Amino acid sequence: MQQPTTLIITGGHVTPALAIIDRIQERKLPVTIIFVGRKYNNNKEKTLSFEYQEVSKRSIPFVHLTTGRLTRILRIASLVDFSQITFGFFQSLMIVLKYKPHALLSFGGYVALPMALVGSLLNVAIYTHEQTIELGLTNRIIGRVSKRIFTSFPETNHPTVTSKITYTGNPLRKDVISQKSIPIYSHPLIYVTGGSLGSHGINEYIEHNLFKLLKKYHIVHQTGNVAEFDDFNRLSTLRTSLPSDMQKRYDVRAHVSSEEVGAIMQQADLIVSRSGANTFFELIALAKLSVLIPLPWSAAQEQQKHAQILRDATVATIIDQGDSDDHFLDVINTMMKKTSSYEKNFKELQGRYIAQASDAIIDALFNKE
Repeated sequence: MQQPTTLIITGGHVTPALAIIDRIQERKLPVTIIFVGRKYNNNKEKTLSFEYQEVSKRSIPFVHLTTGRLTRILRIASLVDFSQITFGFFQSLMIVLKYKPHALLSFGGYVALPMALVGSLLNVAIYTHEQTIELGLTNRIIGRVSKRIFTSFPETNHPTVTSKITYTGNPLRKDVISQKSIPIYSHPLIYVTGGSLGSHGINEYIEHNLFKLLKKYHIVHQTGNVAEFDDFNRLSTLRTSLPSDMQKRYDVRAHVSSEEVGAIMQQADLIVSRSGANTFFELIALAKLSVLIPLPWSAAQEQQKHAQILRDATVATIIDQGDSDDHFLDVINTMMKKTSSYEKNFKELQGRYIAQASDAIIDALFNKE
């Protein structure tokens, strides 16, 4: 097996990237990994990103890249983005020249674009993974210079890159899907998460219904730590105003560590979340009932499409962001009454979860064509 001695991993979908890193380390493959991404949540604030915190835990060098987003909307912010894109290409050139990677694995998103294009110009072998059901604009561009485009969904395709598409499934973190000793909760457990950045919309639903929810349930609530909304600090303060028994049943966190998230998800009776691809596959792998609130402005309505697959299998209910607080509470209570009768409905979805997704990507990546 031919193997690159240096591999750059980059892109916006950090969770499958972490799964690949963990599996490479587990297999003890002789490769040096460099991660290129965002050290901070956004360019306006200096709050450390989830990806920086998780990659650093793994003793992987993390290189911060400043670049802008591609956008079809012309506005003043677009001019700022354009200048940052230019800087991003220059910085990517410096990174590639410094580390001299033999291969680059992209997980999409605007951060990956300059790295992949510069890498291809310097004869680096480029591979990319599309996590969502629709091939995004960035991956359609990166796909032109890639050897392979790995996909999470068998439906994912695009006429410009069909010959390069390989369906591998979506890599999931072993921490999430492996069996662990799990805590015992005195009340039915609801796990609320908005992804690594959190979701202000979901956080508000919980905030407005918190007292009523805590009468019946234990809630582990991952808020994110975006300074613009300050949800974590506000909800932490709100927790201190609750009666002592309710305080014990409300576990509010900016992030849930990779060491804990699997145990919490496995114990959860219900998961409230966006419907990104990673959530989609974790829910299937763990056979967990969910209330999904798709991101309204996700590209090509991909989150809505993910949620509809689960809803059609009757293992999820969809709430539109903007629905009333009362409707949110009613849906939670209705779903919590049915948690024992839904597990059988996951059988038709199990084929979508490919346990060997990480190995399929790694093997394709390390066997040079």
